[in-house]
Amino acid sequence: MDSERSSDSLLAAWHDGDRVARDALVARLHPDLAQIAAARLRAEPNSSLSTGDLINDAILRLIRLERIDFANRAHFIALSSTLMRQILVDYARAKATSKRKHYKVELNTRVDGEQSFDLNSLDSALIRLGAIDMDLAELVEMRYFGGMTLGDVAEVSGVSEATVKRRWQTARAWLTDALNNPL
Repeated sequence: MDSERSSDSLLAAWHDGDRVARDALVARLHPDLAQIAAARLRAEPNSSLSTGDLINDAILRLIRLERIDFANRAHFIALSSTLMRQILVDYARAKATSKRKHYKVELNTRVDGEQSFDLNSLDSALIRLGAIDMDLAELVEMRYFGGMTLGDVAEVSGVSEATVKRRWQTARAWLTDALNNPL
């Protein structure tokens, strides 16, 4: 719990413009970020992105945000995982438009078994889900891309874990249908 308080105070200091606090926070949370990035890249054996590349790109995008206002460590991790998803999608799209032959970028979530999805298809499905229910889309991002537990998502969302579990079941069912029946 003490490290949580330290992370929260570092987040507050970063919000106030303290670059030393920002660097200390990134160093402290680097193992968590590395775990998320490694999980995202595990199913991409032919990807030229490394865990470090993905973390660095996400941190750079965070730094470029003009006003950072994280509620706590879990919120920071959730936003970082969302940025990692965007980086992977951007990377997959760039590869798809390249004239050279590339392997399809896939995401292996390991959240609920050994599911593997095409990243572009998942991104399209998430955009459609976001148009219907943004809360469900954010839940999917936190679980799939952030590797967050139901408890972590409940903390970030400010709802009970039971509510998150019910929403997760709904989101999974909708995504399964969307991925099996693309537009």
